[in-house]
Amino acid sequence: MRDDELLRYGRHILLDDIGIEGQQALLASKVLVIGAGGLGSPVCLYLASAGVGEIRVADDDTVELSNLQRQIMHSNDRLGSLKVNSAQHAIAQLNPDTRVVPLPVRLDGDALLEQISAVDLVLDCCDNFQTRHAVNRACVQAGKPLVSGAAIRFEGQVCVYDTRDPASPCYHCLFPEAEDVTPVNCATMGVFAPLVGIIGSLQAAEAIKLLASIGKPLKGRLVMFDARLTHWHEVRVPRDPNCPVCGVRGSCARG
Repeated sequence: MRDDELLRYGRHILLDDIGIEGQQALLASKVLVIGAGGLGSPVCLYLASAGVGEIRVADDDTVELSNLQRQIMHSNDRLGSLKVNSAQHAIAQLNPDTRVVPLPVRLDGDALLEQISAVDLVLDCCDNFQTRHAVNRACVQAGKPLVSGAAIRFEGQVCVYDTRDPASPCYHCLFPEAEDVTPVNCATMGVFAPLVGIIGSLQAAEAIKLLASIGKPLKGRLVMFDARLTHWHEVRVPRDPNCPVCGVRGSCARG
């Protein structure tokens, strides 16, 4: 490691669980962040500050005034800009050594699978079930760990889905895909500004743990947070052997 890297990441290196080896793993890692909004903001900033080598950010939206209440990666002078370009600017200001790949598109199909296959880990910071299920399917197919977060009103949740582990469920195991699911979003429901910071920071922490091979990730453990009560609740969720995405039948269907 360079002298400036030893200085920048010194507080990480001092941690026995991380040390030089763990920090080098972070520097060599590549991640894909789906969504550059409320959750994606702390995720991108903390991963960059921690020294993740490459961050690919996918989002086809632009920065609006209503975003600034909670999307701390963006600023008033970048209103109207693509969120991925705003993210690239913010990350460069924080850590110019982190390579940012802006993807100003809504990834799906082969393009989504191609991006996921090219990274070490995926963080789902989107705001709709359709994208979450598409990302989950691609992560299962590519064999990549997925750190998923969600936040609405005063409530948020985080879970790690890593089907490389036979006991770990996928997103579909917990939240089966259904056509009659009513979409919810902060434009109509509202969201407590610090909530996305709390949940996004936890997502970043789980990603760093996985990349540096430290601690015990939230595999098969759905953690829920109620900001009104400042209450955390954990639910353990097993893998569904009949899941059409990651179960035996799903695996057979994928060949």
